[in-house]
Amino acid sequence: MHTTQISHYWVGSDEPFVDTQQINQFGRVTLGRFGGCARSGQYKNEDGAAILIGDNWEMTVVLDAHKTADSAALVLQQFAQHESRIRDDLDAPLAEAFGRIETTVLDLFQDPDFLAACTTLQGETACLIAVRKGRFIWWLSVGDVVLYLFHPELMGMGQAALNQRQFYEWIGRANTFALPVPSYTRGIRELRQGENRLFVTTDGLLECPGTPYAEPKQMEETLQSGGVAELLATIEAHGVRDSTTVVTWTVTIEETVTQPSDT
Repeated sequence: MHTTQISHYWVGSDEPFVDTQQINQFGRVTLGRFGGCARSGQYKNEDGAAILIGDNWEMTVVLDAHKTADSAALVLQQFAQHESRIRDDLDAPLAEAFGRIETTVLDLFQDPDFLAACTTLQGETACLIAVRKGRFIWWLSVGDVVLYLFHPELMGMGQAALNQRQFYEWIGRANTFALPVPSYTRGIRELRQGENRLFVTTDGLLECPGTPYAEPKQMEETLQSGGVAELLATIEAHGVRDSTTVVTWTVTIEETVTQPSDT
């Protein structure tokens, strides 16, 4: 039945890609990684990513850890151990799927064993989870990884980022899910008719020397002209030190979407 099932998990401590651009295609989703430039002082990669694909949905997880990659590895391990529950959630009818995945993610991040393991780690991680099903995108974000939606109608209004970078928010040794009230951002958005490009990036891209990608429009233009390969080549040419991990995929929506009433 699940002819399009794909699962991929990666953590930078296993494959750092320092001075190396790595681009892989997993079904509909492109994963791009550049571990940073050794000439700028980089010697390790603390990012991580997961890509899960079902028959009519995609889920991507992008992590940006610091001090060590242990926190990113622990989050990925938690998702991998509960992948069957995640897939059951996302295979559910559209009206139920996003509520179910949100409950699952919050359960996994607040699981007592997981929280206990976090206290033993060196460092902590930002984490952005994005799920596309039907003509909707759901996300849950902890920290400063950013999710963009590039569509001509929205770009014309100056709208691209779906979430805002949040500082002092992590999972790991310092853990905002261990607070009396967890701190995170979540949202759901209807995609627009036509071609929607979803794009997630860690802050290496945003804080690259010379800031070639300080504005979403610059990212979108590069993705249109040369794709992820041009993005990574550009930041390498600028001598970026911080590791950069991106995921991107395009969804074409043919059905009618919400429009304003006639004025």
